Amino acid sequence: MATIKSYTDISQSKTLSKILPLESADMKILPFTEREYRIVPINDIAVCGRDDEIYAWSFAALLNALPNGIVMNKDSQNGRYHFSSKYIGTYVTADNPVDACYKLILKLNELNLL
Repeated sequence: MATIKSYTDISQSKTLSKILPLESADMKILPFTEREYRIVPINDIAVCGRDDEIYAWSFAALLNALPNGIVMNKDSQNGRYHFSSKYIGTYVTADNPVDACYKLILKLNELNLL
């Protein structure tokens, strides 16, 4: 069984930082080396405030960034997650809900619907 992501990865976080208000993020990624990092809640004052931190979004924070009218389904046959919206007339799909939600946010942003 595949591991379900709980928050956006570094690449997704950097992209979303250009699209979503930073106040909507609820996590931060703190790099230690090029391959190692730590994810912490934004309210963890003891470790936040560094220059190299990257804002990140949990699945719940991503859902809060979406407009009303979004539908999420999990396909029981292939285990993939689908997000659809009346705004885009199509759906996005991914192996986990964070990636599917991320794709939908990119699509809505592309259409100037966020």
